[in-house]
Amino acid sequence: MTTIRLFRHYLRVPLLILGVVEATISFLSMYAAAYIRFDSFQQENYYNSINLFIPAILFSFAFIIGMIAVGLYQARSREGLIGVIQRMVVASFLTAITLSAIFYMIPLLFIGRGLLGIALIISVISIGLLRYIVSHRSPDLFKRNILVLGAGKKAESITQLRRRADQIGFSINGFVHLRGERDEIEKDKIIRLNRSLYEYIRHNDIDEVVLAVDDRRNGSIMDDLLDCKMNGISIIDIQTFFERETGKVLIEYLYPSWLVFSDGFYQSVIQQYAKRAFDIVASSILLFLATPFILFAVMAIYLESGLRAPVFYRQVRVGEGGKPFMLLKFRSMRVDAEKNGSAQWATKNDSRVTRVGKIIRKTRIDELPQIYNVLKGDMSFVGPRPERPNFVVDLAEKIPYYAERHRVKPGITGWAQLLYPYGSSEKDAREKLQYDIYYLKNQGLFLDTLILIKTVEVVLFGKGAR
Repeated sequence: MTTIRLFRHYLRVPLLILGVVEATISFLSMYAAAYIRFDSFQQENYYNSINLFIPAILFSFAFIIGMIAVGLYQARSREGLIGVIQRMVVASFLTAITLSAIFYMIPLLFIGRGLLGIALIISVISIGLLRYIVSHRSPDLFKRNILVLGAGKKAESITQLRRRADQIGFSINGFVHLRGERDEIEKDKIIRLNRSLYEYIRHNDIDEVVLAVDDRRNGSIMDDLLDCKMNGISIIDIQTFFERETGKVLIEYLYPSWLVFSDGFYQSVIQQYAKRAFDIVASSILLFLATPFILFAVMAIYLESGLRAPVFYRQVRVGEGGKPFMLLKFRSMRVDAEKNGSAQWATKNDSRVTRVGKIIRKTRIDELPQIYNVLKGDMSFVGPRPERPNFVVDLAEKIPYYAERHRVKPGITGWAQLLYPYGSSEKDAREKLQYDIYYLKNQGLFLDTLILIKTVEVVLFGKGAR
């Protein structure tokens, strides 16, 4: 098993194991740093007391969170060794800042800048070496050997996951031809069974069968599937396969019955109150930390556009239940950006964006006033991106299930914002909806916290900004 589901969210077992190993390395790095930094008397004092144990735990935890925040535990990461090292350096700065704040609030845990610096260097070198060994010596570690039942249009969509990063959790043994189905797969990948499905699975060490049948009424395969199921073979449908491997729910294969009978899409009253508490706490912390950036944005906009120009941009967006609300942002475009009165998608290198606007949009500072919308209750900290009413009407007519994204409050950040770049077309809206439905299905404090941590990567590296 290479994937487990924790709090309704899929997590990669190899990445979890890697995280535990790297957390252990970072923990031991603190003791190695003490060995290098201190003489024998001081070492004995540290090793035989709690003086170093708790700071080592905090260091390990903060460093792993920092690595998550800069995207080093993404299943579909395509970073090379240099990119990994660069992100680890950024994670080191985040770790140092976090621990400095903790030491300031709890002086008894203070360990000194020299010790912290050495521990960070040891961690970066050791974990960087580990990542190099794992990526080059064991690229297929923990992969499932899957057999796709079907060779038609649905099965063909699996072949679109052709990049190495897309297939990090599985390898495809082949595609089984089904009678009465038109093959869309290359002939050398198609398997024509001359024995029972279970016998083929047993002789080829298949771990899992993915059901990708074009005609759902095809009953000729049920006996074979039942035989496999009774013998302990894992069988999943193509929708669940894509949900697990890509973090999205495919609209083209989405049926109302799947939505009705699948787990998820539910929050208890306690979970709703917990989410609201999460929104208030997260927004209050962000407001405190972002105050200098807010002041910078206000001053920069005034300096560029003059004291009479508006600093904030107010725009009607669609919220929970389809109700409109007034979204607040820092103005990043010219005052006459929509002088003709019609809504327009923001495009790449949009000429309407001001010089200050380019900076605050790239760093997402323009989104900070939405903290007010969260505290007011119009938005959540995490959720689907709110759209303008005229866009919503148009997209709901063209894209099935688009209205379902309004079942929850929109958010400042979200699952779709993390995994897909800025959308400026119907195609982009359709793609982002698939991530939004995944969020709706699997939402919870665990996923919200994970999204919040990963948003740091978006801010630091400008992913998806426009």
